[in-house]
Amino acid sequence: MGSTAVAKDLLRANPLYELVLYDRLPAQEREALAGHAKESGFYGILRPSSAAPGLGIKSVDRDTALLFLTLREPGPLPEYARAALGDAASRTVARLVADGVLETESGGAFVSGAAAAGVFETKDRKDGSSRLAELSRAALRYGQALAIDDSILLSWRLYTYNHRPLTPRWQRLLPSSEAVERYLGIAAGGACRKHLDRSWNSTGTAPWLSWRARSRPGTERSETSAGPTWKLYVSPLPEALAEGFGAVLEALAAGRASHFKVGANAAGLLRPDKIVAYFPSFERLAAAAEVVTRRLEGAPAHGVPFTSEIGGAGLVSWGVDPAKEETAWGDGESWRQWLTNRLARALLSARASGAEGVEPWRFAVDRLRLEGVDTDTWTPGALAWRQG
Repeated sequence: MGSTAVAKDLLRANPLYELVLYDRLPAQEREALAGHAKESGFYGILRPSSAAPGLGIKSVDRDTALLFLTLREPGPLPEYARAALGDAASRTVARLVADGVLETESGGAFVSGAAAAGVFETKDRKDGSSRLAELSRAALRYGQALAIDDSILLSWRLYTYNHRPLTPRWQRLLPSSEAVERYLGIAAGGACRKHLDRSWNSTGTAPWLSWRARSRPGTERSETSAGPTWKLYVSPLPEALAEGFGAVLEALAAGRASHFKVGANAAGLLRPDKIVAYFPSFERLAAAAEVVTRRLEGAPAHGVPFTSEIGGAGLVSWGVDPAKEETAWGDGESWRQWLTNRLARALLSARASGAEGVEPWRFAVDRLRLEGVDTDTWTPGALAWRQG
């Protein structure tokens, strides 16, 4: 990875940023940052000047603030920072350069963001060949082409990529949650109702149809528990869902899922992540995935972008949400939201920079790799699983 050399390079704080202590912010901004202010080590924000396209306001901790102030005078990474960061020094500095907080000297000029991509881009990129890896790259190229400047809207477009269109036919077929239950065979007297009643208790009908496992050994912990939440996505095409739903119910029960949910209307069944099951460990998830894949053999796959393929050429995939107290991941973001939020910001930053020879979607992928995500397979790598 190119980032191994970044910490040894000449660095400087980006002069287009102003560092502002939390206490000195206007009352309205302090209120907006009140949650961050409670975090240990929080310092304030970096605010970009009006002449800084592609740079956004960033919250910073005391360590980042001190490094920023120190590098107002250009120099290599200070020894105190190198010692404190240890093996993470190069990756940490590369993230700060990629985000435009710091600049690195290259060719006689200081650069950051997409203009510095050659400094930290991944040299061993493989571009995974699975169907979901290809689908995720297609989503990024689509996002790159959109004339959208709002990162939240762009993230949503990435997140919803590969949804089937809500046609009049589907609206007529599935106008309500009751119609969905009949379509899936789980309404009273339906072909799959016995599978449902045997193993599951209903927990809601909007915006999802959801169920929790009846009390069985090993199913006590759910997606609301303290640890990371392991999520299995079951994604047949909507046309094939009714025929295979009984097999899905049996497989999730056999795999001891804690909880699962299904889209409650036509739009919900047309999204790729139409069925999501929750597990307290990857081992349980993998065992259930094997059963689901076997019982749905031959079913045409829809495919959930930005998830890791585990069976059936995109039919079954997985992700993992952080523990509720894991503040490093953000405020309650799901795994795919966490990915698409960061990818959207990187796409917009690269586009605004106008860096020659840099495709924004490639920059977004390399930026995410600096977080420890394997973007060949869309697995979280070593990010995670401090509590897993």
